[in-house]
Amino acid sequence: MSILVTGTAGFIGAAVAKCLLDSGEHVVGVDDHNAYYDPLLKEARVLRLTAYPNYRHLRVDVADRAEMANIFKRYVFRRAIHLAAQAGVRYSLENPAAYIDSNLVGFANVLEGCRQQEIEHLVYASSSSVYGANETMPFSTHHHVDHPISLYAATKKANESMAHSYSHLYGIPTTGLRFFTVYGPWGRPDMALFKFTQAILAGETIPVYHYGQHRRDFTYIDDIVEGIIRVLEKPAQTNLDWSGQSPDPATSRAPWRLYNIGNHQPIVLMDYIAALENALGIAAHKELLPIQPGDVPDTYADVEDLIDQFGYQPTTCLEEGVTAFVHWYRDFYKV
Repeated sequence: MSILVTGTAGFIGAAVAKCLLDSGEHVVGVDDHNAYYDPLLKEARVLRLTAYPNYRHLRVDVADRAEMANIFKRYVFRRAIHLAAQAGVRYSLENPAAYIDSNLVGFANVLEGCRQQEIEHLVYASSSSVYGANETMPFSTHHHVDHPISLYAATKKANESMAHSYSHLYGIPTTGLRFFTVYGPWGRPDMALFKFTQAILAGETIPVYHYGQHRRDFTYIDDIVEGIIRVLEKPAQTNLDWSGQSPDPATSRAPWRLYNIGNHQPIVLMDYIAALENALGIAAHKELLPIQPGDVPDTYADVEDLIDQFGYQPTTCLEEGVTAFVHWYRDFYKV
């Protein structure tokens, strides 16, 4: 039996699939290779995966109900990791329909396929964006998150609720992981590190929103992948002490769980830029700008549950991670 990984042309999906393949697992990857950012980068990520004989890549949009149903008929999956989604907070202001199709319809198709096969465990991507207007730091999965401030965040919160309904009705173990600003080699061109590197090397001015005072729980890709794999191997359990009179938002009587996955050490954006300047050996020209609509000023993950239950502990420091990205970028783009 195989493991299904959706979003395998994407940043995190490709890294997770490669880790599974390196461990000897058989993986079926699904991705539609949309043009949200450079398709050539997506092709290059997938090329690394197709070199493995135990990998099968399918170019399918998860929002295509018939095609997704066909995949679940053709293959038998032991477990699934759903990472395919329309990403980006700011883009959700421009093209909300893309988020409805990919993040809601697409996730429903994955849930239905998992129900039909009665898979052992579904792990799926949520986001730190769900904390929205919350101001209590660090963000905890045991806090209620009822005030998203972007459609992207709203779709991710909806995914958590949709997963709960399937866990409750059909007993499917589902675990949602709220990612906190992932970075590293093979990263996304719409993310700050990628855009800043590109602009600095070209001698261009970089836009620094919130006047550089954003705090982000920047998390290196290898640390994220390790956490996902650890969670995948331990299907979500019911919380026998859960009470409907005082409900815990992170657990349930159903086999459903939520975890933050981040570095739990927030870094000021200006310090992030400084680490990039040091790695490049170039000082950046900066334009300080106000906060963007839909942006959360700060993110800071409480990951104690992940540490206690899975032994998860990020080990990559900022300077090491940023330097690794710069080395990859220079090599990949021949800069």
